[in-house]
Amino acid sequence: MDMEKAKKKLNLKPVWIVVSFIVLFAIALMPTPASLPVMGKMALAILAFAVIMWVTEAVSYPVSSTMIVALIIMLIGFSPIEKLGPSMGNPMAAGKPLAEDALFGTQNALKLAFSGFSSSAVALVAAALFLATAMQVTNLHKRLALLVLSIVGNKTNAVVAGSIIVSIILAFFVPSATARAGAVVPILLGMVTAFGAKKDSRLAALLVITAVQAVSIWNIGIKTGAAQNMVAMGFINKTFNEDVSWGEWFMYAAPWSVIMSIVLYFVMINVIKPETSEIEGGKELVKAQLAELGPVTPKEWRLIAISVALLFFWATEGKFHPIDSSSITLIALAIMLTPKVGVFSWGDVEKLIPWGTIIVFAIGISLGNLLLQTTGAQWLSDKTFGIMGLEHLPLLATIALITVFNILIHLGFASATSLSSALIPVFIALTSTLGLKDNAIGFVLIQQFVISFGFLLPVSAPQNMLAYGTGTFTVKDFLKAGIPLTIIAYLLILLFSATYWKWIGLI
Repeated sequence: MDMEKAKKKLNLKPVWIVVSFIVLFAIALMPTPASLPVMGKMALAILAFAVIMWVTEAVSYPVSSTMIVALIIMLIGFSPIEKLGPSMGNPMAAGKPLAEDALFGTQNALKLAFSGFSSSAVALVAAALFLATAMQVTNLHKRLALLVLSIVGNKTNAVVAGSIIVSIILAFFVPSATARAGAVVPILLGMVTAFGAKKDSRLAALLVITAVQAVSIWNIGIKTGAAQNMVAMGFINKTFNEDVSWGEWFMYAAPWSVIMSIVLYFVMINVIKPETSEIEGGKELVKAQLAELGPVTPKEWRLIAISVALLFFWATEGKFHPIDSSSITLIALAIMLTPKVGVFSWGDVEKLIPWGTIIVFAIGISLGNLLLQTTGAQWLSDKTFGIMGLEHLPLLATIALITVFNILIHLGFASATSLSSALIPVFIALTSTLGLKDNAIGFVLIQQFVISFGFLLPVSAPQNMLAYGTGTFTVKDFLKAGIPLTIIAYLLILLFSATYWKWIGLI
């Protein structure tokens, strides 16, 4: 009872809500710098509000997104128009005569607040959530995981390797990090139980931490592996009017993820020593669970066919056909929902889809668009990174410094999607300041890879929190594995920047 009272007394969420509004109004009311439009200052005020809300989780992400929409309508709608182009929905673009103190208007601000919903990236994320749900409804992701683990055997090191392989395979077909972790972790816990080990044993910690770290690694390797990748692509498409296909992303990032997967194996088996070198009865348990699933159902076969076809079209985008990733995924969704041909009905998945995720994703893109279009991101980039003198440094040194900044700021964010929404517009603006030109997209992509680093803390990613909720490991356990993984991942980013990515023309 005393502990419960202490927790209630330590509830600081109301305090953080107040703090976020104080910071919002403090920035909004301070004098506007000559180099920054009023709208840009208001956009930065909203960004500061959003960051505090996201980092502290004072309210849920969908609630904070709704608050951000309201702030955009009020603060941007009642800001003077100044020198803004047609992309802002400027009434001047329509040739209407305006007074010197004319306001942007709440109607135009509302359009801007919902601009994220028109992004093709949002359509891809929404369709990907349906695909992940289809896997859960049919249990196909569980069957895939069990098949791999049934092959690797009972040796502890083999099971560690098997959990990594499962995470890699699922990353191709399940575009949700949380869903992938949710498929693998319960199976691994079942194997631990079969051996008779406790839930808080070294063996359990080893297997569960390995699985979720592998998920984070392959969030980077595959474009459709995580929602934050779609955030970055949305901003890249809008700013540079260029796309990075699924195949191109795979060519850039997959080699890094392959090497990191090997590193993960050796780090885990050396950092967390299990009580035993063999899980007696583990293989039998996995086979028993496979038997419980029964033979592959017609729905599963249809989902396999759709998933393989989808993977083919993703991988050959821009080579064998002109259909983009978002469009082909929506077509697959339509097929999955078609009666008799598909794998589920709307009623089957309506309660399983995290609709709030789509809202958070879209509003995050809207906020990023606002920062870019009001030049708020450019001003913030100049002031934040200008003092470092980055424009005088070689590109590799710049990547080294910005990557450290990126890793450190991630410590405060529980959502890589929110982090992408906050940072990618700033990094895009930085490419202009540095005059990177042909290297601009590559620079932004590399920083997006780093945004997906979730190796250090359980709160660094949703899949980490899912695993932490099992009670199989402590924060200290996670750090023991996360620190060497983060250091090696950082050094590998620099090595790739100096060699492979340079050779293939990414930077």
